Amino acid sequence: MPVIVDEVIISVEVTNHPSGEASSPHSSADDLQTVVSECVERVLEILARKGER
Repeated sequence: MPVIVDEVIISVEVTNHPSGEASSPHSSADDLQTVVSECVERVLEILARKGER
């Protein structure tokens, strides 16, 4: 029986500063908000596509 993979999820953490360098808390909060917003948008798109089936 064949196995069918519908989705593959790859998680990656990307930073723009060298290891050990502290970033400002304000930019980290903005970055976090951007990432959360993008994740919510993608989850809603996936749920909408699954609802169309």
